[in-house]
Amino acid sequence: MGPAGQTIARGKMKVIRLTSHPEITPRFQLRVHSSGTSKESNAISWNGASLNGEKDKKSVGNPLKDSPILLFCPGIVGVGLALTLHHKALGKVFEVRCLHIPVNDRTPFEGLVKFVEETVRLEHASSPNKPIYLVGDSFGGCLALAVAARNPEIDLVVILANPATSFDRSQLRPLFPLWEVLPDELYDAIPYLLRFARGNPVEMARVNIADRLPPRLQIEQLFQNLIALLPHLSDSVDTIPKDTLIWKLKLLRSAASYANSRLHAVKAEVLVLSSGNDRLLPSGDEAQRLKSTLKNCTVRHFKRQWAYYSTGTGKYRRSRRIDIVSDFIPPSMSEFKQGYDEVVGLLRFATGSAMFSTLNDGKIVRGLHGIPEEGPVLLRIQLYLRERQGGSSPEFSLADWLKVMGAVPVTASNLFNLLSAKSHVLLYPGGAREALHNRGEEYKLIWPDQQEFVRMAARFGATIVPFGTVGEDDVAELVLDYNDLMKIPVVNDLIRDANRDLTRLRDKSKGEVANQELYLPGILPKVPGRFYFLFGKPIETKGRAEEILNDRENANQLYLHTKSEVERCIAYLLKKREEDPYRNIVDRTVYRALYSPLHEVPAFDP
Repeated sequence: MGPAGQTIARGKMKVIRLTSHPEITPRFQLRVHSSGTSKESNAISWNGASLNGEKDKKSVGNPLKDSPILLFCPGIVGVGLALTLHHKALGKVFEVRCLHIPVNDRTPFEGLVKFVEETVRLEHASSPNKPIYLVGDSFGGCLALAVAARNPEIDLVVILANPATSFDRSQLRPLFPLWEVLPDELYDAIPYLLRFARGNPVEMARVNIADRLPPRLQIEQLFQNLIALLPHLSDSVDTIPKDTLIWKLKLLRSAASYANSRLHAVKAEVLVLSSGNDRLLPSGDEAQRLKSTLKNCTVRHFKRQWAYYSTGTGKYRRSRRIDIVSDFIPPSMSEFKQGYDEVVGLLRFATGSAMFSTLNDGKIVRGLHGIPEEGPVLLRIQLYLRERQGGSSPEFSLADWLKVMGAVPVTASNLFNLLSAKSHVLLYPGGAREALHNRGEEYKLIWPDQQEFVRMAARFGATIVPFGTVGEDDVAELVLDYNDLMKIPVVNDLIRDANRDLTRLRDKSKGEVANQELYLPGILPKVPGRFYFLFGKPIETKGRAEEILNDRENANQLYLHTKSEVERCIAYLLKKREEDPYRNIVDRTVYRALYSPLHEVPAFDP
């Protein structure tokens, strides 16, 4: 064993040993889960298997280039149970290490703080321009906060899952004096009580199982997750001797006291993830308390997936500042499907979307074969989605899901960066004015007069793909538009007040597109019809940069051509949907029941 803080190379595994006084000699391993594992008995192994073979490398994968380090501080038992079912997803975008605290260790809390602190300082010294992620579960949350408070000059992102800073208000505190004098014959029941209070193992095992999977596959995944959890469940509180458990509870109490006394010194970004299923700690109330106390704190309540909360809340970055292009992590297919189901699952089922695209020769086909695979591609559409600027919800909301899926604020610099990275970009020119149209303006394009977007596309040789959609008139009927609502006393004041503090993404000098205020229109739901989407014929700008950038007339002609193509897409869909035998929801539902999966309901022949 090397001296404290020494880095020891063992194959492709990086082990950092931190030792305290010789008479205590605890050992802590911060281990790279995706690279290897120690053979020692106190090392953590995932999914009941070693992490040092080709099989494991394939299942865990390697993190992206320049990925930041994530130091996971476990709960009071010290086995890292909360990380067990998340390390694979996290290992794709972080260099993940988990602090392992041997069950019989007696290092005081300040000693643990110094251990993690030394690692943080070593990592900061080796990569000063990278953030360091400190993720703390329960007791580990106190540890992460304490380290952050002592190191305000280091770029830290602290993520707390049900932090134990609320220990004084937990169900454990009143029982603590009794446990110290509890007869040994009654002590055996306490571990089972604590295990029940921590949560249902079956619910824990459901953490990364998509609801859309067939029941057979859900059951298979559930059993696999339970197998992965069992070694950690069996090594937790039900095997801890009485004196060890009493020590750990004292350690938990001191940790909460230490962290709470230093909250004022925490300068780091903090994301608090709280669960309503936490039976031991008042995590929901504690999250709000920390938000009001810490200088830079975001709160999200969650049920299952917390592996991609850092991306959904804008916390994931690989340098001092977030780069919306290079720091974006595309969701996996399972994450995409889960998010898609949560955001538009019911709407998707009700409207039975039908997709069409146009090939280079002008032929319209089913599916998305007409969209160029290689970017940069700029897709111009008349459908509009917008995140309200200002306030945030503690729940993982639609706005968060849009960030996970790649949504960014509409700015010229963001468009520049995305096109320069050869991305596929969806752009909504009409904005709120087009989405919140008045009665009689259905399917009317309301675009700004400026043609800057075509000039930007030409600068990078991007392919412009016009895109139209119809069907919202088959879902809801507009009965009160903006003009109607502004004639109603009190309601008009509420609209003005709600819009007063919003961030305007467009200057007011650009006409009615920029001046639109946000409001909730009066609508009446209708029996759902069907949504139709058509990507038009791609418009090439490659090689046309000089003629478009240097001649505004040429740019304007391209702008008007793109707009007319979107209008043509809309007109085509409005006409052809009359030929769709499954436009009615009843017909689509019967067809699904008899013949096909959700996404295979046919539409009209293009």
